[in-house]
Amino acid sequence: MNNELDFVKDMFDRIAPKYDFLNRLLSLRQDTVWRTQMVKAATLQNGSRVLDVACGTCDVALEISSQLNEQAHIFGLDFSFGMLKLGKHKLLHKRRKNIALLTADALHLPFQQHLFDAVFIAFGIRNIMNRQRALTAFLTVLKGGGRLAVLELTTPEKGIFRSLYLLYFQKILPIIGSFFSKDLKAYTYLPDSVLNFPSPVDFSKLMQQAGFENVRFKQMTFGIVTLFVGTKP
Repeated sequence: MNNELDFVKDMFDRIAPKYDFLNRLLSLRQDTVWRTQMVKAATLQNGSRVLDVACGTCDVALEISSQLNEQAHIFGLDFSFGMLKLGKHKLLHKRRKNIALLTADALHLPFQQHLFDAVFIAFGIRNIMNRQRALTAFLTVLKGGGRLAVLELTTPEKGIFRSLYLLYFQKILPIIGSFFSKDLKAYTYLPDSVLNFPSPVDFSKLMQQAGFENVRFKQMTFGIVTLFVGTKP
């Protein structure tokens, strides 16, 4: 594991106890709306086999399970044991037995080819520097006709809202995040990682280069989040 990956993994292990609380607070609870839209966009059928990469505390996996009335086989994968531990508690509390968790990273998926009907990754792709390799790995484990859904924080492109957003994101968010999590480094890394993420058009091109077809994106909440969907031929 390289130093960069070690840093991100350790960071998520440290902030895991406050992760859900801060997600709701810093997004004004919009994160739940975004995830609902993400799962709907994959148009899953009952009985689908689904992979949730960088699953964190299992919010996406639980949303998939809810929308399909638990009629899906879901695998949640994350490289942070701290996040998975909290996710496991959620699954036990909600008595969801159709979700299996495992420790692994997106570049080394421990699955055979052509296995999944859909792959999801929410707020995780920006933490992977070799995004092309990750997208290719997702394509490999998808069945033909399977969908990839990517939800990621993005930067509004222009106007007064962009200026206000940057003020909040670069100045206010790190203060709030570090106050509750006691981890200034993590909530300084967050805005930096978002500002360095490709534009929606450029990331869509990366998906196409990896082999996905019918790639489209939808910007939500004034462009602070973008949902990308692509299909394996």
